[in-house]
Amino acid sequence: MAGRSKRPRSRSMKIIKGDRVVVLSGKDAGLEGTVERVIPAAGKVIVEGVNVAKRHQAPTRNVQQGGIIDKAMPIDASNVAVVSPTDGKPTRVGYRFTPDGAKVRVCRRTGADL
Repeated sequence: MAGRSKRPRSRSMKIIKGDRVVVLSGKDAGLEGTVERVIPAAGKVIVEGVNVAKRHQAPTRNVQQGGIIDKAMPIDASNVAVVSPTDGKPTRVGYRFTPDGAKVRVCRRTGADL
């Protein structure tokens, strides 16, 4: 196993930045938030207000004031579900093609476009 890498391969993710998601499991189960960042290589997402940790920040040129800050940490993408725009419940994401050939994400529960 000499040439084998420990880093997981990049994978396609159905959750994108700006999606409204609900946490399905873990200490923040049931909380809703907006996806701030997607990390496809690790299969993780950073959701606003979810999985927040305290971090000690030293003063730098960018951050004049040091101290203890709240920082949103990554959560596994399998532990969140996209919220349906029509009824506000968690849903799976599917795809369909429009007549002009564009790929569109759709809600599996209601069939509405995301």
